[in-house]
Amino acid sequence: MHYFIYASKDSYITEDSPGHIILYPDSTDRNYGGDEIIELKKEFVNSYSTASYNVSRILTQFDYSDVSASIVNGDITSPKFYLRYYEVEGQSESDKTYSLSSFPLSQSWEEGVGKHFDNPKTKKGVTWTDYNSGSAWSLVADTNADSGSRTTGGGVWITGSGYEASQSFVNQSGDIEMDVTNIVNKHIYSSSIIPNYGIITKFSGSYETDGTPQNLKFFSRNTHTIYPPKLEVRWDDHKIITGSATGSMTALTMSGELENHIFIKGLQPKYRESEKVRFRIGCRKKYTQKTFTESMLTSSFYIPEGKGLYSIVDIATDTPIVPFSAYTSMSCDSTSMYFDQWLNTFEPGRYYKVLFKLKYNDGQEIIYDNDEEIKII
Repeated sequence: MHYFIYASKDSYITEDSPGHIILYPDSTDRNYGGDEIIELKKEFVNSYSTASYNVSRILTQFDYSDVSASIVNGDITSPKFYLRYYEVEGQSESDKTYSLSSFPLSQSWEEGVGKHFDNPKTKKGVTWTDYNSGSAWSLVADTNADSGSRTTGGGVWITGSGYEASQSFVNQSGDIEMDVTNIVNKHIYSSSIIPNYGIITKFSGSYETDGTPQNLKFFSRNTHTIYPPKLEVRWDDHKIITGSATGSMTALTMSGELENHIFIKGLQPKYRESEKVRFRIGCRKKYTQKTFTESMLTSSFYIPEGKGLYSIVDIATDTPIVPFSAYTSMSCDSTSMYFDQWLNTFEPGRYYKVLFKLKYNDGQEIIYDNDEEIKII
């Protein structure tokens, strides 16, 4: 299953070098907590410059309480956690190579409501120099500020084995999909030692100080799109399909020589955001030999283990909200095939459709789109 936790707060902080560049005033004390766009950048005065006058870092915090409770009661087992930030359309960084790193913050911070174009600038809230207006970032044991030699601040975070996550980019989309499982596990399982103050994301190591300009822009939690930052929780909740679990059903032929039909049984047009739904799946050969019978044709087949996946797509944008993955295998019991989905992180008022993928023995992977739509209310 794929489940989402949306950011409870986010912002970014900037290290404009003060005092020596008149055209680029100091913004180390500017807050961006209310912006709809999050920026991760290295800026230079001109194309001849070899040292940046400004870099930025992203701060994000998530509330794990519901997920933590689900882990304790066994509803979630062995989860993986991925930090997701979605790049604003029209960025030109896909032809560049760089790496990003994330660390657990070691100090609390105030999001603030400032915006990039506020005039005068908003200082209340987190900035490069302060975790809150007038309260400077401060180092504690086992943390590292690493803000560079020009200015102090830049956040404080914990370093060491298991406290860093990273993602490399080589001529590709700038969307962040970073495995932060180790960091989140330390927040959840070692909260008394590592309090959840959130995560800081920055250019990795020398990528933050080299001579290559970068200007990544992501949607913030204040966006009015479907792309706010989120923590994606993934775990394999499917039940292994065995003969004992399938009752009297027959395995669907997966040779690739016959066409199959797969569909949702009893699909409702609307589901409430608060629901945890079990979607029942029917499957059969698409074309059957004509016979005469007094009984109704029923779907009494199951898809063999590892051969069936599902996906959920936002219809308006054609964006996979739940993509085909190792975490979207279908289960089976003596009644039918099925998959479970928690809907409480889907957006009310939007329409979604369910797709299926069947993996055939001859190597074909065929996606089935029956226009089976649902609305979340």
